[in-house]
Amino acid sequence: MSEKAEDTGSGRQSRGAAASVQSVDRAVSVLEILARHGDAGVTEIAEELGVHKSTAFRLLGVLEARGLVSQEQDRGKYYLGPGVLRLAGAAASRLDISQEGAPVCRELAEEVGETANIAVLDDDAAVNIMQARGASSVTAQNWLGRRTPLHATSSGKALLAHQPKSVQESVLSRKLPRLTEHTLVSPAELRSDLKAVLKTGFAVARDELEIGLHAVAAPVRAHDGKVIGAISVSGPSYRLEEERLHEVAKRTMAAAQDLSRRMGYAY
Repeated sequence: MSEKAEDTGSGRQSRGAAASVQSVDRAVSVLEILARHGDAGVTEIAEELGVHKSTAFRLLGVLEARGLVSQEQDRGKYYLGPGVLRLAGAAASRLDISQEGAPVCRELAEEVGETANIAVLDDDAAVNIMQARGASSVTAQNWLGRRTPLHATSSGKALLAHQPKSVQESVLSRKLPRLTEHTLVSPAELRSDLKAVLKTGFAVARDELEIGLHAVAAPVRAHDGKVIGAISVSGPSYRLEEERLHEVAKRTMAAAQDLSRRMGYAY
C-alpha cells in the first residue's frame, strides 16, 4: 500500500472519529434542551442545535431507542425518558455529601477566613460531618462529629426549616433547653425564624449556642431537591457583625448551591 493510500485511510479514520464525537456532543445537547424546556419538537431542537431537522430527528431516534427520550403521541413533542432517571439514580447513589462537600467546605473556609462545617440531620440534632478552618479562625474547637441542637444553631435551623411540618412541630412541642440568654425556646419565635429561613435562603444563629459565637448556614439539596444537609460558617461575634454576617451568608449560599449541583441538583 502506498503512503498516499495510507494517509487517505488515516484521514478517513480521523474524520470518522471527529464525526462520532460531534454526534455524541449533539445528543447530550438534546438531553440538556429537553431538561431545560420540559418538552420540545424536532423543529425547536434543530434550531437550538443549529442543524437540519433530519439530523435532529436521527439523534432523537437513537435516544428514544435507548429510553433516554420519549415522544408524546398526541403532540409529537419529545421529553426526557425513564432511561435518564435510571442513570441519574445510579449516579446519585454513588454521591456522598462528605466526599463531594470536602473541597467546597475548604474553599468556603479559605474564602471567608472562618470555620466552615457541613452538617446532616440525625433525629433531633444536627451532626457535623465535615470541617475546615480558615486563616482567621482563632479557636481550636473541633465541631466534627458533634451533635448540636436544631433550635440553637444555624445548621440546625437550616435543616429544620425544610422538614415536614410534622417534624417541625415534634421538635417545637418539646421543652427546648436555653443554652444562652439569646437561645430561642419559644415555639412562636422559632416558627417565625424558620419562616425567615425559607424566605431568605439562609439561617442565622447569634449567640444562641454560645455567647460570642455567630454562625450562618444554607441548605444543601440532593438530585431530587430534598434538603440533605447544611453548610455553615461560624466565627466570633466581633468579626461576624451584622454587615459582614450578611456578606458571609451570600458566600455560604453560593457554596451550598455549588455542593447541591455536585449532588446532582439542577437550579
